[in-house]
Amino acid sequence: MPDFNLLLTLDALLAEGNVARAARRLHLSPSAMSRALARLRETTGDPLLVRAGRGLVPTPRAIELRERIGPLVEEAEAVLRPATRFDPATLQRTFVLRTSEGFVDNFGAGLIARMTAQAPDVRFHFLPKADKDSAPLRDGRIDLETGVVDALVGPEIKTLGLFRDRYVGVVRMGHPLSRGKITPKRFAMGEHVLFTRKADESGPIDTALATLGLSRRISAVVGGFAAALALARHSDLIACVPERHSGNLRDGLHTFTLPLTLDSFTLSMLWHPRLDADPAHRWLRQCVKEVCADNVA
Repeated sequence: MPDFNLLLTLDALLAEGNVARAARRLHLSPSAMSRALARLRETTGDPLLVRAGRGLVPTPRAIELRERIGPLVEEAEAVLRPATRFDPATLQRTFVLRTSEGFVDNFGAGLIARMTAQAPDVRFHFLPKADKDSAPLRDGRIDLETGVVDALVGPEIKTLGLFRDRYVGVVRMGHPLSRGKITPKRFAMGEHVLFTRKADESGPIDTALATLGLSRRISAVVGGFAAALALARHSDLIACVPERHSGNLRDGLHTFTLPLTLDSFTLSMLWHPRLDADPAHRWLRQCVKEVCADNVA
């Protein structure tokens, strides 16, 4: 395998034309530099520098290499040099975000406003979240994801909590549950619409009702809470949805606190470790964090 340190050595020798001065330039001893020159001669099959009086002069092969070595060394140093100060105003990039339902409705506009103000050449591509497979994060198909972290998330995936959320009940204006005290029994007696991506229709609300000896009638099952809210808006169905994730979607509907003891849950953002130190991705994560902190339901 080539030793790329030899490029630095050759660059110094050709620039100085003297072993001792080249050694000082690279903070090496003269003997170490002499050994490096010997390796260079062996590797290239050319003497490179030959004695001429008290000095050394380059061979034709060395003169040819000198024109190519300089740019190679500069490029290598640029690659290994710490990144310059990040300026989002100069960033040209498309970020692919796979988001849980309701994220775009409630946080997308704030994120785009920050983008327009700070990084006008950045574009966001929002994808729906059909499952919790971490493969798109691993293979780079998506840059960032939002959702509830569970055992299905790959162990190497980085996560950061954004906010706590809870389930609330939602009905149309004028619905019987929009008036009076809502008891567990009264809540359970209504007709419900359930949103789920799982085959099992039971969830934390059904578990909480079961502890009270109650159960609810589920009249419709949909794939997301936007559809659940649409049905609740135009019928007597009761929808139970995440509060902060459905803020804008609940406009014109009656929202009530569920008469049950339920745990809240954390909505997080997720990304792959290879993007952890990327300045542009750090900026993206900070923007998402700030937008979620600002948007209080």
